Amino acid sequence: MNPGDFVEARRRLEAKTRSGPKLTTMSQAASLVKDGDLIAIGGCLYSRTPLAMLAEVLRQGRRDLTLARNLMCYEGDWYMAAGAADKLITAWFGIGLRWGLSRVLRDAVEGEQILFEEWSHLALGLRFRAGAMGVPFLPTLSLLGSDLMNVGQVKTMACPYTGETLALAPALFPDVALLHVHRADRLGNCQIDGYPHMDADIALAATTVVVTAERIVGDGELIPDRTVIPGFAVDAVVEVPYGSFPHECFGLYEADFRHFDEYVAYAKDAEGVRSYLDKYVHGVADHQQYLALFGEEALERQGRLARELVG
Repeated sequence: MNPGDFVEARRRLEAKTRSGPKLTTMSQAASLVKDGDLIAIGGCLYSRTPLAMLAEVLRQGRRDLTLARNLMCYEGDWYMAAGAADKLITAWFGIGLRWGLSRVLRDAVEGEQILFEEWSHLALGLRFRAGAMGVPFLPTLSLLGSDLMNVGQVKTMACPYTGETLALAPALFPDVALLHVHRADRLGNCQIDGYPHMDADIALAATTVVVTAERIVGDGELIPDRTVIPGFAVDAVVEVPYGSFPHECFGLYEADFRHFDEYVAYAKDAEGVRSYLDKYVHGVADHQQYLALFGEEALERQGRLARELVG
């Protein structure tokens, strides 16, 4: 959906089912992703990445996908190496400074195997915010004077009040949003502890919203003013404890940096990433088998570390 379709985007949101349970299985939720979709990924870098759902989508063999995320972590490597994605939209790609930038991305871009569309972190957030508001663009001073003005569909206009030049960040309307949250109810109302990142805007901008939650709570247990994502925006919700592991979920488990070291040893090239996927994605039948590869000790250790930060 392009920015000019903003009226249709608003109508699509208004037409969504506003009542009834949204609970489903991992397989059924992942089947909502279709070949060719633009997928917006919630969280940020290695914070609340919906890794369990991203892995299930790969198991179902989707192709020709576009991934959009504010700061992309190694899930982008997964999709490139698997041949599932042919375009990436982000402001950063790598695990973090200690591990450097993605070698797989460099090889894919230089080999013209992937389209890479770079935005500033703020500009990409404004694109999701415009989509959530149902408007075609948002004006900003970000990007002006940078080479990123030549990326995507950035245009300029003279401010009608001051005459100053403004950059226009075009709305981004994802086909599917994949999000991971701390808790949700059966109706799809979601709550997030710690930073919400861009998840609320992504949910309101996307055509289809798929959520994994650490815990499904009973009716009436959610405090209304802490609900970040309203149930009417959500199409499917699945209970998936440790749904971001080895990435972090604030207050529940810390990121496992030791596993990041292991991953980087694999990720010297796309073939190495495919070997990693053979073990951690395609070599397991479900998320429980995936977690078993890490072991109870690792899960408990990272849980203790997270509680130390908030206790």
